[in-house]
Amino acid sequence: MTLTDVNTLLPIILIAASILVLMLVIAFYRQHLVALLVTLSGLGLVFVSLFIVHPKTDAQITPLITVDGFALFYIGLLVAAGMVVAVFAYDYLKRLETHREEFYILLLLALLGSAGLVTSSHFASFLLSLEILSITLYAMIAYTRLQSQRIEAGLKYLILAGATTAFLMFGMALVYAETGTLAFQPSGVLETFAHDPPLVMLIGWGMIFIGIAFKLALVPIHIWAPDVYQGASAPVTAFIATVSKAAIFALMLRYFVGVDFHDNPTLMSMFTIVAMASILIGNLLALTQVSVKRILAYSSIAHMGYLMVAFLSQGALAQPAVAFYFVAYFVTILSAFGVITLLSDPDREIDFIEDYRGLFWQRPWQALPLAFALISLAGLPPSAGLIGKIYIAAAGVESSLWMLLITLAVGSVIGIFYYIRVLITLFMRSREEGSDSISYPSFSKIGGALLIGLTILIIGIGIFPAPVFRIIETVVTILS
Repeated sequence: MTLTDVNTLLPIILIAASILVLMLVIAFYRQHLVALLVTLSGLGLVFVSLFIVHPKTDAQITPLITVDGFALFYIGLLVAAGMVVAVFAYDYLKRLETHREEFYILLLLALLGSAGLVTSSHFASFLLSLEILSITLYAMIAYTRLQSQRIEAGLKYLILAGATTAFLMFGMALVYAETGTLAFQPSGVLETFAHDPPLVMLIGWGMIFIGIAFKLALVPIHIWAPDVYQGASAPVTAFIATVSKAAIFALMLRYFVGVDFHDNPTLMSMFTIVAMASILIGNLLALTQVSVKRILAYSSIAHMGYLMVAFLSQGALAQPAVAFYFVAYFVTILSAFGVITLLSDPDREIDFIEDYRGLFWQRPWQALPLAFALISLAGLPPSAGLIGKIYIAAAGVESSLWMLLITLAVGSVIGIFYYIRVLITLFMRSREEGSDSISYPSFSKIGGALLIGLTILIIGIGIFPAPVFRIIETVVTILS
């Protein structure tokens, strides 16, 4: 490996170095605030390094890793989300008496696996990165161990993820048996697959898609999401909903670059059915929920379905639309889970809709960020979520995906009902004034400031989307 390769891999190297530094710091000096500062410092250096590695970089580091503008953009997005989760987790974990610092090691490890996924160009690096992310998530989901719900959620994710990994590996074996290569491209497994693939290839790629669909919680492999979202602690749920899913989706985008899979009716039919089912089932099941975290879980299933619309489109808007939607989705979902995190503690999470009754009259500076997050998730103005859906719809129109667009419209209308239900509850008066109010824990000023910042981004991107989209279009479309 040359010095140039090391420079190109600098963001990933710095994430790995941050893990080692944090482990050494914890070994010699166990202090929660110090662990947070080391984590934020390491991730801050990673973010700065993205600008050192030129955005127009397009380097193949061995057959396993590709670092280009696409990868750098998503690494930046994942690292920014990781920093936000770390800050919110600090307020949450400080109410624990022990074992607080190790959480940040797990957070950095999960980010390392996620960064590996968005740079993968080979099945070997894909599987290794995926397992780093998955195994870390098992521990994060069950981390506090103060509630049996945590253990149950961790076990469910462990068992189901293990089963889908088996499908994934067997699918890779079938693809390798047919093609003799594990590289994505050029002249890799995708090119062979795109032109009249044999049955073995179809079965292999179907099994691989099962593994990817599980991580994205796409229908019909979505049933784990509500239980894990509700069972895991709020900051961990925020991480799963953002970083984990964006990393997998970015990997799926990279798979199909340069391959016109739209001419393959089998693939198109499979992806279209999954997208439509995810949008409709996710939104319909969310209507009946009384848990805010379960509502957000089913909502995330629908949102991944929306993203599949842009994924299936062929036009120039496809990749920028996905990237913009993820930016809007990240600031929105982090704001929503940030409110849940700051209102909760490891012994009791403020989860049910009734727990938020009258929140505006007790804590307006937390109720308003949640209100704007719900407005953005519903795709109502003025919010980033509305602009994200417009770009997704524009990408679908560009490729004449009319059935998917109708499904997107119907799903969005259904979604408005359950978001508005929670939104109205925030501004309701308690049934008996003062008798059934909930005592919320205190939180740091930085947590509150971060919530306000995320809310400003939700509104700002909704009103002035053009600058953000221009940056995305410049960087992300380098891949195409």
